[in-house]
Amino acid sequence: MQYQSRDQIPEKYRWDLSSMCTDDEDFERQLEDAKKFPAKLAAYRGRMSASAADLLAYLQLSDEANVTLNRLGNYADRQADVDTRVARYQVYSDQVMSLEVETQEACSWFSAELLGMADETLTAFFAEEPGLEHYRRAIERELRMRPHRLSAAEEAILARAGDAAAQPERVFSQLNNADLTFADATDSKGEKHPVSHGSFIGLERNHDRVLRKSAFDSVYASYGAHRNTCAGLLSAQVKQLKFFADSRRYKDALEYCLDANEVPTSVYDNLVDAVHKNLGALHNYASLRKHVLGVDELHFWDMYVPLVDSVDLSFTYEEAWDLILKALEPLGEDYLAIVRKGLEQRWIDVYETPGKRSGAYSAGSYGTNPVILTSFDGSLDDVFTLAHEMGHSVHTYLSCHAQSPTYCDYPIFVAEVASTCNEALLSHYLLEHTTDPATHAYVLNNFVESFRATLYRQCMFAKFERDVNEMNADGRGVTADALCERWGELNAQYFGDAVTVDDGIRLEWARIPHFYYSYYVYQYATSYAAAIAISNRILSEGAPAVEDYLGCLKGGSSKPPIELLRGAGVDMATSKPVEDALTYFSQLVDQLREEL
Repeated sequence: MQYQSRDQIPEKYRWDLSSMCTDDEDFERQLEDAKKFPAKLAAYRGRMSASAADLLAYLQLSDEANVTLNRLGNYADRQADVDTRVARYQVYSDQVMSLEVETQEACSWFSAELLGMADETLTAFFAEEPGLEHYRRAIERELRMRPHRLSAAEEAILARAGDAAAQPERVFSQLNNADLTFADATDSKGEKHPVSHGSFIGLERNHDRVLRKSAFDSVYASYGAHRNTCAGLLSAQVKQLKFFADSRRYKDALEYCLDANEVPTSVYDNLVDAVHKNLGALHNYASLRKHVLGVDELHFWDMYVPLVDSVDLSFTYEEAWDLILKALEPLGEDYLAIVRKGLEQRWIDVYETPGKRSGAYSAGSYGTNPVILTSFDGSLDDVFTLAHEMGHSVHTYLSCHAQSPTYCDYPIFVAEVASTCNEALLSHYLLEHTTDPATHAYVLNNFVESFRATLYRQCMFAKFERDVNEMNADGRGVTADALCERWGELNAQYFGDAVTVDDGIRLEWARIPHFYYSYYVYQYATSYAAAIAISNRILSEGAPAVEDYLGCLKGGSSKPPIELLRGAGVDMATSKPVEDALTYFSQLVDQLREEL
């Protein structure tokens, strides 16, 4: 860890949150003002069918409340994430969460009133009040949910349950980021290396196998010591999900979660089926890895180390961005100008410090700058992470500038396309501009790894998540033993006979935060397939493909996600994009075998 406190980091490497709140005092003032929203919104109860003007005024006030609460929540959560040990920002975050729940409860009657209106009344309102036309899609989306909406009293109960339902993820985050510590890893020379969330993958990529195994054992020893707590939290997560799915009369939690984004469950099934039919390519890659590394047994601490040991690419933060900007040139100057703006306006919090949340993300809301959290240490993986998260941030920027607050939020199903498209373009650029054979094989290996880590691995996560929800729905215990057993079985199925599935990897489920995001992970895999198709189209067709793609990114939630992606030239209602991507992966593995 390069820095031991944020004060040591130059300002240009720390994000600027002033577009959200200028400081803590500003946050507290805005929060106090925002406490008026529940009463203001509740005052419209019983008035939706009274006049078109009342309906419009309520929808506009709801937009204003959402913008304000999103901005305040963004500020509180971002401040909390840079040092999870600081109690003040945990309190801020809790206060916003409580106000959000109170606001949702104050609006809980709206669906019942809207759904209770006669179609003729709504038609007359649209004709009478031109301002309502802007909300037509939002109203139609609400009407689409008729079979799953409850009475006003029941909706109020569900709204009040929201805070409790969020606790499994919040408690896991505290355990994972603030409380868990890892013993130092030891290399083959007996030297010690600190292990953290930020350093773990870097240690797993080290060519010293003794160090890799030591780091692996360190991490999973800590999770093993908390295996029952982690299992209890994951069990609580799937139970609360089932509660809401049952309450809203969905067949299961999967249908409940996907319907919110207007995605049919067939998309999930198509993904898993296509990947399972193409596991042979992943088995071939695992066999190649075992052969090249020359090991008697290939373990999961051998899965991240580059297969080319004569190349050790490292970058300064500035060098990383020079490379990314060149790779993104096919997206055009308008896109690049937004990226440069992000760098100039300090959208990014760059380096790891004690207590900083692990991983990387982009976050943003209407009327604020998007921001990126990462823990950059100079590896090629970190360069790809910057490109990935900037894809999210540019998507947010474009959507929030092209759409109103009503439609600026884009569905999760589309979200990972923008990030992964950037990664694909970066891989293509590196492969085209690398002349040294060893470095070229290294970059090709990295591209193959991105397929393994995103398309295959995230699909395995998706299968596990569905299995865990079904275990709960069937009344089987979601225990640590059951979770470890299922995780081990899936790893054996996905990686084949070449890899040894030992006790450590069976605990890996315990460190995956995405299992608390309610059927989120499958979208990494579907988005990766879509991004491969879109990036290839951009590289082959140029400006027309870019225009279609940027139109998709500007779309927000103005159309269903399947339609947005069709506009960019990809039909995710079929399995073809996934199958094409898996065929491409197989070809890359064959090419890597030849180069090695």
